[in-house]
Amino acid sequence: METAAREIGAERPVTPLDASDVERLERACADLEAPFACVDLTAFWANAADLTRRGHPRPVRLASKSVRCRSLQGSVLEHASGFRGTLCFTVPEALWLSGHGFDDLLVAYPSADRAALRELGALRARSPESRVTVMVDSREHLDLIEAAAAPAAGAPIRVCIDVDLSLWALGGRLHFGARRSPLRTPEQAVALAHEVVARPGLELVGLMGYEAQIAGIPDTPAGRRAMGLVIRALKRISRPELAARRAAIVAAVREVVPLEFVNGGGTGSLEATTREAAVTEVTAGSGLYGPALFDGYRDFQPRPAALFVLPVVRRPSATVATALGGGYLASGSGDRDRLPKPYLPAGLRLDPREGAGEVQTPLFGAPAARLAVGDRVWMRHAKAGELCERFNSLYLIDGDEIVDEVPTYRGEGRCFL
Repeated sequence: METAAREIGAERPVTPLDASDVERLERACADLEAPFACVDLTAFWANAADLTRRGHPRPVRLASKSVRCRSLQGSVLEHASGFRGTLCFTVPEALWLSGHGFDDLLVAYPSADRAALRELGALRARSPESRVTVMVDSREHLDLIEAAAAPAAGAPIRVCIDVDLSLWALGGRLHFGARRSPLRTPEQAVALAHEVVARPGLELVGLMGYEAQIAGIPDTPAGRRAMGLVIRALKRISRPELAARRAAIVAAVREVVPLEFVNGGGTGSLEATTREAAVTEVTAGSGLYGPALFDGYRDFQPRPAALFVLPVVRRPSATVATALGGGYLASGSGDRDRLPKPYLPAGLRLDPREGAGEVQTPLFGAPAARLAVGDRVWMRHAKAGELCERFNSLYLIDGDEIVDEVPTYRGEGRCFL
């Protein structure tokens, strides 16, 4: 049982907090009733500075999906040197943020939300200076946008072409990366660019390519050494291929129309992407919170900033402590890396059979024997912003005190996906 239990949990330790940090967090949150979620501002702003350093000299576009807290997003854009603009995940989200003073909003994924596109068309007609840009990768997207938004003369809908930068090898039999756009070659991108230019209701302003196989896949997945060797080998092959292909695509599209921006990268690939001359901006967001999946990268290590706290509510045996709730699973492939990770007290592990449950999460490890009913455990989500779908607010900790409680998207009554 103990051998199996080591396969799930904190088997890859992050840089631990020292005793004074643990005491600091506990003092700050002593009066709160768990479950709750919080952000350690010391770690958060250190992560923001590290992201801008890694992305330099390119500006960093903030990925809202990875934060999902309007207050924190606004603070980063206002105070973190190097951040500029927002990468949204839906058109309704972009419209909502636009109504709250956010500008330069790029929607990362194509939309089939006709009502939202209609509202976008009305926004552009009312405020032609507004900068909400939607993503396209096919003629069907163009048709849908025109039909729904009915662009007004002189206020075209801003669009960005998304190109596929995943690795295709062995005649297409090997695919490494996310299954996103069908556009993989300069010729395909140019053909769609010509389609956009031919439509007076649309304006082509940008090009995006997300190298998910570099930015979104850890170098060393927990407990799978052989898989890590394969992933790192594929990354070494993919990096130069995608950079050369992106440069060729950008050059070809710029022969059709000038581009305001070329967006690329993610938290996991900033250093490499920012060196590409064809890229004018990079994107990051998850690195602000420092979620557990990012423990598996070799070139950088964000500090755990976003945490959630669960109360111990039962002791089924002398060696097991069971916490209330905790089943906050991350999206993706459905493997054990998507489970939340016990963080403090250090040394706790999840039960490999129960994992993290909707109503209870059993915990193993030496500290479990010392936990009493009413004690608390500190956890980390596998991803970043998805944690905010579980809590209405985030407590902001500065030093050893809570300085604010800010609503998440959920706390503002917003659920965009």
